[in-house]
Amino acid sequence: MKDPIATPSSDHLVGGLRCSEVLARLSDYVDGELPPEERVMVEAHLRGCDACTRFGGEFAATLKALRLHLLRTATIPPATLRARLRAAIERG
Repeated sequence: MKDPIATPSSDHLVGGLRCSEVLARLSDYVDGELPPEERVMVEAHLRGCDACTRFGGEFAATLKALRLHLLRTATIPPATLRARLRAAIERG
């Protein structure tokens, strides 16, 4: 059985948006960067589309895992670089 999200025939219209439109907005939705009216439409679609809800949950979990990994592996810049940046900011 093919992945229901990957097939064009599963581009359902739910809540005023098609699956492809929701997927195009998913990153902004997860980041809380959608305008309120678009957020409402995406949420209406997700309430009525199991495939997008499932994919959206997996997408959000993947983003969270990547962000946690980046936070854990982030390095602190050397003191000399921090001092140079501070001086450049103060000079404006």
